[in-house]
Amino acid sequence: MDFERFQQEIGVRFKNEKLLRQAFTHSSYVNEHRGKLFQDNERLEFLGDAVLELTVSQFLYTHFPKMSEGELTKLRAAIVCEPSLVMFANQLKFGELILLGKGEELTGGRFRPALLADVFEAFIGALYLDQGLGIVFRFLEKYVYPRINNGEFTRVTDYKSQLQEYVQRDGLGEIQYRIVQEKGPAHSREFVSEVMLNGNVLGQGTGRSKKEAEQHAAAMAMKHLAVKQ
Repeated sequence: MDFERFQQEIGVRFKNEKLLRQAFTHSSYVNEHRGKLFQDNERLEFLGDAVLELTVSQFLYTHFPKMSEGELTKLRAAIVCEPSLVMFANQLKFGELILLGKGEELTGGRFRPALLADVFEAFIGALYLDQGLGIVFRFLEKYVYPRINNGEFTRVTDYKSQLQEYVQRDGLGEIQYRIVQEKGPAHSREFVSEVMLNGNVLGQGTGRSKKEAEQHAAAMAMKHLAVKQ
């Protein structure tokens, strides 16, 4: 799929196609084409993150008038977390459009969750810069808001609590978490967490915050322990 076909499929025509291309340009691609005036998507990702928080917050505030602030915050977190952004990106086949360096391509970067989530945010940032909030709302009304209305994010799963309850109930021992890796630029850190039971690693997870990484690690541990979730 190319950028022309992509714009046809989503029903949006960018005024500045350089912004669209930049949204899908990974830093590894820029590093391999230093003689050309390519820009990576990291600044757009920073902007898109804020735009997405605002537009999702407004939608939730308007459509769920009986929800408390705490409930709205949890629901928004479930919508803008990495796994959800990856789901949106995959729904639109963003992976086919990403411009990657050869090394990143060879190591499977096109399918890496954190990279796909970043590209989705960068695309939202580019769309906002190109045409403003109105078009962002229309885009989300087509691809994101229906999934919220269908209740896909209302069950916010706390895997850490589930794992702790299971371990305590059966007297299996002590659960510990540790961050084993931090990578990415300062504004877009990616954390890798391990969860251990009595010193033995049960699961590993990644996330854009330490808490998110720990939740993913706990989810892997639950699968390892064959616990019904």
